Amino acid sequence: MKKLKAYNLQEVLTVLLIIGILLLLALPNLMPLISKAKAIEAQTQLKYVYNLQTTHRFMYSKYSNDLVELDFEAPKTVKQDGTSNYVYDILEANNSNFKARATAITDFDGDGIFNVWEINENGTPKQITKD
Repeated sequence: MKKLKAYNLQEVLTVLLIIGILLLLALPNLMPLISKAKAIEAQTQLKYVYNLQTTHRFMYSKYSNDLVELDFEAPKTVKQDGTSNYVYDILEANNSNFKARATAITDFDGDGIFNVWEINENGTPKQITKD
């Protein structure tokens, strides 16, 4: 019989324990980066709504109060088996201005506060509530 070199269970569990401890130390530092990455989704979609609103205003001389009228199809949310973390609505719209909002449906850092972004006729997304 020939003896094979291998790791025993104790050595494998020790390595897994060390990796787990390192992850626990690194995770709080990574949470702001995860929130920023997910906020890019809201900014991108709100800029798209802004472009659609601008086009609608050029065509009809007013902003639209309806996302369907703009042909904006919001991506499926994570609650609908999609990938989006935000829901989108238009808060107000008239002949000269509009305001659209993206509200997070998940709490990224677990503090009970949900991220909210808004955009208006100026075209710059603004964070209203920071998560």
